[in-house]
Amino acid sequence: MWQLTNAVRHYPWGSHTVIPELLGEPSPAEQPYAELWMGAHPDQPSVLSDGRPLDAAISAEPDVLLGPSVHERFGARLPFLMKVLAADTPLSLQAHPTTTQAEVGFAAEEAAGIPRDDATRTFKDPFHKPEILCALTPVEALCGFRPVEESLHCLAKLQLPELMPTIAALARGGLRAAIPQLLALSARRRESLVRAVAERAAGFVAAHDPEFINTYRWAASLAETYPGDPGVVISLMCNHLRLAPGEAVFLPAGNLHAYLCGAGIEVMASSDNVLRGGLTNKHVDLAALIEVLDFTDGKVPVLHPVLGPGGLRYPVPVDDFDLTRCQVDVDPGVLTTGGPQVLLCTEGAAVLATTDGELVLQRGESAFVPAGRPVTARGPAVLYRATTSLR
Repeated sequence: MWQLTNAVRHYPWGSHTVIPELLGEPSPAEQPYAELWMGAHPDQPSVLSDGRPLDAAISAEPDVLLGPSVHERFGARLPFLMKVLAADTPLSLQAHPTTTQAEVGFAAEEAAGIPRDDATRTFKDPFHKPEILCALTPVEALCGFRPVEESLHCLAKLQLPELMPTIAALARGGLRAAIPQLLALSARRRESLVRAVAERAAGFVAAHDPEFINTYRWAASLAETYPGDPGVVISLMCNHLRLAPGEAVFLPAGNLHAYLCGAGIEVMASSDNVLRGGLTNKHVDLAALIEVLDFTDGKVPVLHPVLGPGGLRYPVPVDDFDLTRCQVDVDPGVLTTGGPQVLLCTEGAAVLATTDGELVLQRGESAFVPAGRPVTARGPAVLYRATTSLR
């Protein structure tokens, strides 16, 4: 096993405190720390303590590091990426494709000769990107579309003539009609619509009207950051989710979502396919987004962990990744699994032991353990373990 050196991503929406404090760096930091990456994503792979990038090490010895079953299923690559995500301000509204959609879209853009770093490029690789976020602090997010009847009431309550076309489209053709209608508006109509929605929403918040107050509060706030962005109106039709620390949400392909604030452990299939739908200044591929979006309406369940091998496991319906929260005591506990593991220490200090020796992980440090390698841990400490769910 090896300790990892990991990359930090500095995006404007990031926190100046959460990740620096986890890493034991001065806080608040001068620039925002948005994401801490742990894995073998080719954009910024972790580096093993022997100096090798993790993706290169896996490519050289896939059966040894991944195990034969993971190698056969996913190829010579780590199929998951683990992150600490810390948001002080909202991320963009976005969705991710299925494997088939990613393969088709990637092949088409490769054939068209669009550079992978082009700002208009939509599919960066041929992989899907389901993900789970487990809250470390209270988290607020937009996750999927709320029931249509609820959305109609939320929109109609604002009593705005500017919203009548959207309400009519939603009533007549559902979300599949209403969302494209909003995204296709001219810049002038977007600006007037969003301005009217923000002003009326702020009025309900100021009056302390409890119905939809959190939805309206966020709509008014988002409009300040993204004036004229149709994502402000789309947010009214999304589920507003609040996660307490230890709770999680799973986001499958097609789910329109945006993390609004808070910090958590995020584990996802290792992909960079993001189709944006609003609350952004970046490229929005409307045709591809509409093809990828899941327009199913309804509540999104909050995930609570179940007791599993090594700790509290968050079950997900994909085999690319698996997340467990391991409460490690002074007596050694077994953390052996059949697949490769990335272990992150978030509290205390953990002593990992294999037949080759011991490795101490302080708070904010992480390690890579090859597939099937017998490993125990003692603390006291809290570890988050990412692996695959292949059995």
